[in-house]
Parts: sequence; C-alpha cells; structure tokens
Amino acid sequence: MIVDVHTHTPTHRDSVPPDERRVFTGWRTDRPVVTTNSWEDYDRAMSAADVSIVFNIAVADPLASTGMPYAPERTNDATAEFVAANPSRRIGFMSVNPIDKDVLDEVERCRELGLVGVKLGPNYQEFDPLCEEALRLYAYCERHGLPILFHQGASPIRTAPLRYTYPLVTDEVALRFPELRIIMAHMGHPWGKETVVTIRKHPHVYADVSSIYLRPWVCYESLRAAVEWGCTHKLLLGSDYPIASTAEAIAGLRGVNRMLEGTSLPRVPEELIEQIIHADALTALGLTLGAPS
Repeated sequence: MIVDVHTHTPTHRDSVPPDERRVFTGWRTDRPVVTTNSWEDYDRAMSAADVSIVFNIAVADPLASTGMPYAPERTNDATAEFVAANPSRRIGFMSVNPIDKDVLDEVERCRELGLVGVKLGPNYQEFDPLCEEALRLYAYCERHGLPILFHQGASPIRTAPLRYTYPLVTDEVALRFPELRIIMAHMGHPWGKETVVTIRKHPHVYADVSSIYLRPWVCYESLRAAVEWGCTHKLLLGSDYPIASTAEAIAGLRGVNRMLEGTSLPRVPEELIEQIIHADALTALGLTLGAPS
C-alpha cells in the first residue's frame, strides 16, 4: 500500500472559478504552484497513492500571500467533509492553535467529526512549540493516541520564525512525551541530518520526505544521512500537495541518484527508496483506515 502522509485539503469542492485562482511562486524554484484546487484536482494528483492523509493549517489570518485562502472557521470542517466523501482513501487530520482558549474543545469536536490526528505549523501559527499551552495539547494527544504532524524546516514566508521549526525542538517534545507519535515534515529541510538523528533515537518519531525531492542535493544528502544512521525505516512518503503530486514525489525519490552519474559518490540503495515509497505509515502512526484509531 502506498500512503501519502502529507497533503492539503482542497480549497474548493467544485471547479475553481477563474477569479479565485491563486498562484504562488515561493514554494518551488522550477515553476509556480497553483494553490487553489478542487476535489477532482486532488484525486487526480493522488492517483498514485492508495491512501492519503489530508489537513488544513489553522491560522488566525489566512496565508493569502501564499495563494492558500483558507477561511479559519472552515479549517477543520472542510477537511472532515472531504474525508467523509471517500473514507476508504482519505484520512483527516485537524489543525488547531494551542494558544487558543478553547483549543481542547475544538479537538474534541474534530474527533467527533472523524479527524484522527493533528497538523501543527508553529511558524505559521505563531506559537512557541515548547510553550505551556502547546505542552498541554501534546499531553492530550499522547493520552488519546492522536499523532501530530509538525511543519519542520524552511519556509518562504518572511514572517514565519525558523526557530520554531528547527528539528531539535522536536527532540525536546519527544523527550517529554515518549508515547506521542510524531511526523517531522519535509525531513526538516535543510536540516536533514538533525532530523535523522532525532527520528533515530525516538521509537515513535518519524519524518516525511515531502518536498525534499524538489531540491536534488538536499534530497540526496538527507536520504544518505538516513542510510548512514540506519533509520530509513523511519521515513514516510509525502507529496505536500498541491506543491507536488504523489507520482511526482515517487519519481523524485527514484531519481535521487541520477545526478551522481560519473561520480564515485555513494548511492542511495534502490531497495531503501522503495521501502520509503511503500512504508506502512498507518501502522506506524497507530491509524486505522475508515475509522478513528
């Protein structure tokens, strides 16, 4: 089974009206990204995956400059509706802000909607991932078996603090909450080595490879670090849709050694690349398809 663990909820149920189409140039260097999309667009992009994990990001002010005009009050409802339309292929995560006064009430509501994990972007949501409010949320998630996917590493958004996404912060979280299941997004790019040493030491901490294949050297360096530290089994497939499709993510991983032709640099073993593509993400995260864990 191929599971894409990192995708964003479509912005529109039906076709995107021309005047609502948004494009952002900051996510990729090779082409702009159309960030407004329909349910049909999503399904087309996920055709290479058997299952996908999907979520929005709960931000106080929609990231309009990125072309992602999510309405805050619809952040989780839109995801729940989308997942409910095809629960055999979609798993929904909620997104909340730990510093919101009623955050646990919203988590409870989202669990009733069928959302079974949490997506957090401390840099975008403007909270310190080690603040007391965040720690309370992590404790709740650990207690109730809700995995958390953290944005990790770089962002083109000027106002998003990088210190909140440095991978070694996640080490601090995992030390305090050893049973909490965590995904470190993007292998913490460009801090792949820091991500690798973190996932290596914590049994329930994983990393997804979303977007790293868009930067060949970062992809190669990060995967080689995972090989050398013996933790490729802790890596999960992710596309970061709409930034890329599942098929593009798979092709990018399979092509990681292409730039090494004519060199004596060590390759990333092909069998380990296939291991990442076919990783049993649902078991790793304690999730069951079609129902809450």
